[in-house]
Formats: sequence, structure tokens, C-alpha cells
Amino acid sequence: MEKLLDILMEIDDSIDWKAQKALVNDRFLDSFAVISLIAELEEQFDIEIEAAEIIPENLNSVDAIWKMIQRLKEN
Repeated sequence: MEKLLDILMEIDDSIDWKAQKALVNDRFLDSFAVISLIAELEEQFDIEIEAAEIIPENLNSVDAIWKMIQRLKEN
């Protein structure tokens, strides 16, 4: 999870990533940030994130992102 937090801090180090529970809904992550995040997650975790996975439920919190990563790594 530390690697995930490092990636998020590279996107914006002014956000308390662990505290936020609505990263997409509250627009902490805009479309450009989401694209950057997805590309970095795919590279760092050796996963493929399909378009169907890029939904607020998978990206609204650090925990949700981490669960998505773990689920995709298992497949």
C-alpha cells in the first residue's frame, strides 16, 4: 500500500489521501489525474485496468483503489 500512497503523492502532495473517501466524487481526482493514476498503477503493480474498472467505486478512496489492485493481481 505504501507504493500506492507514493503514486498518489506524486499526483498531488497537498491531499490527505488516507482521509478522503470521495476522491472522484469530490473532484480531488480529475480526469487527467485518473488517467495518470491508472497508467502508473498498471506499470507499478503489473496489472491491466479495463475501462469498466474506472468507476468511482474503485477510485474514491485509498482502500478502494488498493482492493481493486489486489483483485486485479489475483486474476
